[in-house]
Amino acid sequence: MNILLIGSGGREHALAWKLEQSPKCEKLFCAPGNAGISEVAECVDIAAEDVEGIVKFSKENKIDFVVIGPEQPLVDGLASALRDANISVFGPNKDAAQLEGSKGFMKDFFARHNIPTAAYARFTSIDEAVAYIKEQGAPIVIKTDGLAAGKGVIIAMTEEEAIKAATDMLSGEAFGEAGMELVIEEYMEGEEISYFALSDGENYLPLTSAQDHKRVGDGDTGLNTGGMGAYSPFHQMTDELEQKILTHIIEPTVKGMKADGYPFQGVLYAGLMVVNGEPRMIEYNIRFGDPECQPLMMRLDSDLVDILLATDNGTLHEYKDKVQWKDQASLCVVMAANGYPGSYKKGTEIKSTTALNEMDGVKLFHAGTTRDDSDALVNSGGRVLGVVGIGDTIEQAQNKAYQGVDQIDWPDGFCRRDIGWRAIAAQKTKVA
Repeated sequence: MNILLIGSGGREHALAWKLEQSPKCEKLFCAPGNAGISEVAECVDIAAEDVEGIVKFSKENKIDFVVIGPEQPLVDGLASALRDANISVFGPNKDAAQLEGSKGFMKDFFARHNIPTAAYARFTSIDEAVAYIKEQGAPIVIKTDGLAAGKGVIIAMTEEEAIKAATDMLSGEAFGEAGMELVIEEYMEGEEISYFALSDGENYLPLTSAQDHKRVGDGDTGLNTGGMGAYSPFHQMTDELEQKILTHIIEPTVKGMKADGYPFQGVLYAGLMVVNGEPRMIEYNIRFGDPECQPLMMRLDSDLVDILLATDNGTLHEYKDKVQWKDQASLCVVMAANGYPGSYKKGTEIKSTTALNEMDGVKLFHAGTTRDDSDALVNSGGRVLGVVGIGDTIEQAQNKAYQGVDQIDWPDGFCRRDIGWRAIAAQKTKVA
């Protein structure tokens, strides 16, 4: 098969690495790709949001299957356009993509189909939002309705902070169009987890769990980011908890989307809070997480092309109980440019990355990287590298990942030094 991957982040490098291993993958292209992806795929200079350009390229190059990595092209209708052109694609159509594209749509869907979630209200008026915040009190969660690159969520610990966040969003100052409608939610106390399942519109296929680290600083402090690291599987995952997630959340989502006329084909990434042992939905993403995808791909032992293709052709039921995972933990540490998630410099040189290729149990995935005129590796974005370790325990995987990080020579970058800290602390308490 000729396969085209869409995107340029660490998630896409991990997907490219895994897709390229499939015997079915004859030729792999990526639009637009990055410096790391170019080592396993032919990168083409087409933006991920260029729907017309991607359809045209797919036709001209006899692409058999398109794998869409990021959310924006899905919300823009890329999967719909490709299916209209009779090209197989991994990812939901435009209508189904509203599950991530609009938090209001998603929360109303949860209410309609009795999917457990936080209490919420929707607002376009600053005065009404402020009145609601004063009525509910803090802590409280303020979210943009639209996409905001993983940063449109403010967990406000005081009423003043919540009112400022709501005012900044609704005025258009903070997130532009994405923030012109808000969802304000009840604050839920507990551990947040990520759970992944595939859907072909009729059936679902459970995958696995992970835990992301959104805050920029150690100990989950500082601003929200697109993700500073993740590990898989989630340390508190049990057969009982997984069954609750599938029965109360994934299954009613697949059935509900079909019943509402938006059958969902692709990956359901459920962001959940476990409250007193019960899973409650925070939100859905309609693509693999970044950085969760990186440890997931390190653990996956099955052919990625097979299961992704099954979401498009309705054969997912054939893979029930057949997806194989390494019986190990995997952990990803994100290296970001100094200043991220605020302003940062681009074009800073990154050295000594090749040493990681020789390390056992370590893999480097590129995100915001490119090559300059002298062919030096430089950063082109805020989140730049993902260093992934694999081991028998989360602590072993963490040690491997940070051994990899310490090989890299990049004075203009930084990382959190505590990815996986909750899981490792819990494990040590259990042993003690």
